[in-house]
Amino acid sequence: MSSTAHAATPYYFVPGPSRHPAMAALGLFFVILGAGQWINGEDWGKYALAGGMLFWWGVLYQWFRDAINESEGGLYSHRIDLSYRWSMSWFIFSEVMFFGAFFTALWWARGHSVPALGSLDNALLWPDFKAVWPSIAAGVTASPANIIEPFQTMTPFWLPTINTGLLLSSGVTLTIAHHALVKGERGKTIAFMWATVLLGTVFLFVQGYEYAHAYSEMNLKLTSGVYGSTFFLLTGFHGFHVFVGMLMLLFITLRLMKGHFTPSKHFGFEGAAWYWHFVDVVWLGLYVIVYWT
Repeated sequence: MSSTAHAATPYYFVPGPSRHPAMAALGLFFVILGAGQWINGEDWGKYALAGGMLFWWGVLYQWFRDAINESEGGLYSHRIDLSYRWSMSWFIFSEVMFFGAFFTALWWARGHSVPALGSLDNALLWPDFKAVWPSIAAGVTASPANIIEPFQTMTPFWLPTINTGLLLSSGVTLTIAHHALVKGERGKTIAFMWATVLLGTVFLFVQGYEYAHAYSEMNLKLTSGVYGSTFFLLTGFHGFHVFVGMLMLLFITLRLMKGHFTPSKHFGFEGAAWYWHFVDVVWLGLYVIVYWT
C-alpha cells in the first residue's frame, strides 16, 4: 500500500541528478531524424524511427518507474501534490489551445475563406463556383479549379453517435471508479476502471472503421480540400488523445491492482481522470460542429 504517512517526507522533494531528460531527448532526436528521412525517400529512416521510438519508450518506462517509486516511498509531500496539480492544469490548458487552433481553422474556412472565394471579387475567376458548406462535389467548395475528386461528407449517423455514447459512458464509469476509490472500495474501483479502458478501446476501433469506410466508400481523404483536411486533423488528433488517455487509465488500473493509491492520496488517478474528461468534452464539440453542422 502507499506510504502516506512517512516520517522522512521532505517539505519539497528535489530529485537528484538524472539521465532521463538527456536520454529522452536523444531518443526523440532519432525519431524526428528517422521520420524526416523516411518521408524524403531514405529507406534507413524507418529503422531510425523505430529504434528511436523503442529507445524513447524504454527511457519513459524507467523515468515513470522512478517517479512511482518516489511516490510510493513517501517522498512526495503536499507541496509536490500541488506542483503536479498545477502542472497537469497547465498541460490541459495547452491542449485546449491546441484544439482551439483547429476549431478556429474550421471556423475560418467556413465563415471567411469559402464565402470570399464566392464573392463578387472572384466571380470572374470562378463564375460557376458556389460558396456553400459542406462541399459535396469537385468545383463546389473543395476545388474551384476542379482538381479535387468528388467525395461524400460525414453525417452523425451512426458511427459518430455510437462513439459519442461510448465516450459519455466511459466518463460515467470513470466517475464511479473515482467515488469508489475515495470510499476505499478498491475492487469496485478496479472493475469500473477496466470498463473505462474497454470503452476507450472500442471507441478507437469504431473510429478506425469509420476512417476505412470514409476512404473506401466515400472517397473522403485528407486531400479532399479544406473539408477533408479539417475533418481528419480534428478527429485524428482527437483519436490520438483518446489513445494516450486510454494508456494513462490502463497504467493507473495496473497500479491500482498493485495496491497503489489511497482514498486520500491518489493524484495520479485524478490527473488521468482530468485528461479523460477533457477528451470527452472535446469530442462533444467535434460531434456537434463537425458532424452536425
